[in-house]
Amino acid sequence: MSLSYSLSIILSLALTVYCGPVSQINVNDEHFAESYLKKFFNLTEETGPSTRRGVSPVSRKLSEMQRFFGLQITGMLDGDTMAMMKKPRCGVPDGKLARFSTFGRYFKWQKNSLTYRIENYTPDMSVAEVDDSIERALQVWAKVTPLRFSRINSGTADIMISFGRQSHSDYYPFDGPGGTLAHAFAPSPGIGGDAHFDEDETFTYRSNRGYVLFMVAAHEFGHSLGLSHSDDAGALMYPTYTYRDPERFVLPRDDVNGIQSIYGPNTDKDPSVEEPLPPTTPDACDSTMVLDAVTTLRGEMLFFKDSFFWRSYPQSSTPQQSLITNFWPDAPSKVNAAYESRHSDKVFLFKGHKVWAFSGYDLVRGYPKRLTTFGFPRRVRKIDAALYDAESGKTLFFVGSTYYSYNEARKTMDHGFPKRVDQTFSGLNGKVTAAVQYRGFTYIYNGPYIFEYRSRTLNRVLRNNFFLACSYF
Repeated sequence: MSLSYSLSIILSLALTVYCGPVSQINVNDEHFAESYLKKFFNLTEETGPSTRRGVSPVSRKLSEMQRFFGLQITGMLDGDTMAMMKKPRCGVPDGKLARFSTFGRYFKWQKNSLTYRIENYTPDMSVAEVDDSIERALQVWAKVTPLRFSRINSGTADIMISFGRQSHSDYYPFDGPGGTLAHAFAPSPGIGGDAHFDEDETFTYRSNRGYVLFMVAAHEFGHSLGLSHSDDAGALMYPTYTYRDPERFVLPRDDVNGIQSIYGPNTDKDPSVEEPLPPTTPDACDSTMVLDAVTTLRGEMLFFKDSFFWRSYPQSSTPQQSLITNFWPDAPSKVNAAYESRHSDKVFLFKGHKVWAFSGYDLVRGYPKRLTTFGFPRRVRKIDAALYDAESGKTLFFVGSTYYSYNEARKTMDHGFPKRVDQTFSGLNGKVTAAVQYRGFTYIYNGPYIFEYRSRTLNRVLRNNFFLACSYF
């Protein structure tokens, strides 16, 4: 394996989020996409049978990239593919479609006691903040393995950590603000295990108004220990950079499985200390899953579960999974209900007694607000589900076994509510967990089932992943 494959580079490209497919692709986009495919999917200027049959290397690699990220596989450059390419990400190739992956059995440390040394510091943070960020990032991996890390202040450590600009003593120069963020090397003699951070970027201790050093370092140290990338959107080793609260961060299950496949589990854990369970990424094919919310968004459907959501497009057979805060940075990390108002062209997300409104992916000024701004009585502490009825222009809010009707034009609650859900939606018993109106039908989710209505008449009952196409169908 070449040294360049061992290198991990996080690109701090500006985060671009589209709320619908973008049709205009210009020449600069095409050049950017070609460079991206060369760097991450081994695009070459090859000629051969596939070229002679009219299947270009670029189209083939675009399909490979789209398959990896769960995009619609067209082999064509479109807005959603460009949006994924421009997300902040790590620079190791992504060609392997798998959950966790490693650099191979020869790229691991042959000992469990490793040393690290911080050679210099960034002026963006205090010395104490850098020290704490680095130590905590290493402990992310130590908690689940036999690996132990000790710091030295002089000499050569197994993992040498430094901040630098442009050319900085290796063959992979940084490129100034807005370019590469950091890189690290897989275990091997010499530079193996070392992690370098671009001083031209802004690193932070906790704020998401920059790059949280803890998150960047934790990802990079995964490479320093022998992990490659995962196609699990919730994994720390997923290619794109994601802000997460360092105080609440728990290493996801996919990363735990990956690092333990190399070094085994931590056998020294104190059984009296209860550790939080590693979070798992929800599976669209799980027919028993209970979704948190469902809504439309400019022709798409969005399905929420925990801190994730899937985007499903009419022209795509595969839903794309993403973290909620990757799409809406100012949104809560988990929602109870969601709906799209066609009247105001906004998406509303509900969590607890608050509501967030977004125009595209921008938080509307003045939000979040309390539920009482909609006219709910103070006893209503959260919304279970919501849907916008295009025919009447009313929004239905489901709370327990009842629902409210809200007039979007007048911005007032209708009189005579709440009403019992089963008085209007026949056959529906129990709590409504999600709701949406799509293509003239109303879909009410009750746990793992969907009740499909046409003009309040029950048509059929479906499994809750009816719209989430997957290989199980």
